[in-house]
Amino acid sequence: MGKSWRSLKTVAGFFGAIALTQIGANTSAIAADTVVVRLGLFTESISVTELQKAVKTGKVPGSLQSLSEEQRRFFLGALGMNIPMNVVTLDRLINTQIGTTILNDFATALARKDKAGVQALRAGLVLGSTAPQGLSILSFIAAYPSKRLEIDLPKAFVVAGNLNTAFWRTQQFMLAIAPQLDPITAHPRTPQIAFPFDPSQPGSAQVKILNLSLNDQKRDRKIPVDIYWSTAATPDKPVIVFSHGFGSVRTDLRYLAEHLASHGYVVAALEHPGSNQANANLALQGKTRVMQPQEFLYRPQDISFVLDELAKLNQTTNHPLQGKLATTNAMVVGYSFGGGTALALAGAELQLEHLKQRCKKNLTILSLGENMQCIAQELPENSYQLRDPRIKQAIALNPTTSLIFGETGLTKIQVPTIVLAGSADKTTPALTEQIVGFEKIPSPKSLVGIIGGTHLSVKDPSTTLDQIGQPNTPISGGEVVGEQAADVRKYVKAIALAFAAQMTPEAKNYAIFLTPDYAQFASTAAFPFRLITQIPPDAMAVVKEFVEK
Repeated sequence: MGKSWRSLKTVAGFFGAIALTQIGANTSAIAADTVVVRLGLFTESISVTELQKAVKTGKVPGSLQSLSEEQRRFFLGALGMNIPMNVVTLDRLINTQIGTTILNDFATALARKDKAGVQALRAGLVLGSTAPQGLSILSFIAAYPSKRLEIDLPKAFVVAGNLNTAFWRTQQFMLAIAPQLDPITAHPRTPQIAFPFDPSQPGSAQVKILNLSLNDQKRDRKIPVDIYWSTAATPDKPVIVFSHGFGSVRTDLRYLAEHLASHGYVVAALEHPGSNQANANLALQGKTRVMQPQEFLYRPQDISFVLDELAKLNQTTNHPLQGKLATTNAMVVGYSFGGGTALALAGAELQLEHLKQRCKKNLTILSLGENMQCIAQELPENSYQLRDPRIKQAIALNPTTSLIFGETGLTKIQVPTIVLAGSADKTTPALTEQIVGFEKIPSPKSLVGIIGGTHLSVKDPSTTLDQIGQPNTPISGGEVVGEQAADVRKYVKAIALAFAAQMTPEAKNYAIFLTPDYAQFASTAAFPFRLITQIPPDAMAVVKEFVEK
């Protein structure tokens, strides 16, 4: 799969250069004819005519010769770029939380005495996108109802640089996957169908936690496991196993484990010793590698080992879990790197030939998720099959899939699967890590899109406290977590419970919550949710355009 770095960087640059066209929120018919560029103490006026000439000639105006060569290319590429969003799609995007975040970021580069930068940007984007040629820098200027625009150019470059390479294509895709749904508004919606109950609410059973320390002597791995359960647990409900993210802990999804356990499920949240937080801390101290390549094989084997041990507990006389553990009828839930682990257990084949070729090239343009997958290039074989037949369903939250499964590895999945993607995920960008791969997974499957969701939005708040004050960079930061992401976690609880119930006699009662209608109903103004089982043609065109370039 070829990455369209150049074109996507230009798209990001387009929005950086949009700041050059700071617009007013009024409806005056006066068009801007001058842009004032501020470079520290230096300011320079550029006429709209000069900008139009720059687009035609490919040369920056003489007044901007002090820009570096990279900045000149960035500036010219942005000026000549048309963003592929119509007015309806653009309007829907900027009225979501992620849209507001984008506008706030770009408003910091605008010099407005009236402090109305965000509102001005919002209005101007919509007006500019109604031009016959679509939204571009020049059409944006034409929509600006004042004579003078002023921009802090260094700030504009910084803001534009904070966008992930696939960011804008991902937003476009997310808004295209369910065009038949009503626009998201901040007003309460009356559902067109009746929902019998709220699956995001806790069950009636009191949750207990059993802490185990298991030792796999064959592989010399000590695996801590937290088992969430209640006296309502019965063997007609699947055992659910959680796989945490890279450099994280087994409490990644504690809120979800507690929710499922309150409804009578037994949840085993284990810790992978070679890729957990403790290992990451040792790596920071220079005492070990960030991760050994064998971890790609050991992680699925950890879960298979835990299922073996739970099967023994199920037969242990007088043990509180005796007779309650359906270990041959299990569901796996994985987050981030753990999402890739979950897919491998579901049957996805590790295919490393392309990965080994790709990872020899320039890694600086790869996301954090891709760089982490490149560690697998040291494995001796080119393919590995790690499926566990006891796994009957899989949920992969923000999984890594772009490199590790090659071209056809995901086609080998043999169980019903849910893939969740956040449109503002920088660590495992949705378009490359989830959406392209989802198309390859056999049905039955569902893709859940969280518009405005970031990589850490699905995590338990107790594990995201370190995000406070983190700088917003092109590859990290800007995370929507904690109370801000409560709507996301609520929806995750609902669909995870409904999906687990598909393996029980209550399947029909919960099936309605795994529909696009419920995703629409559960959506909020901050987080529109989408659920599809197949990518529609219009949205698939966005994917193909990205992949083929």
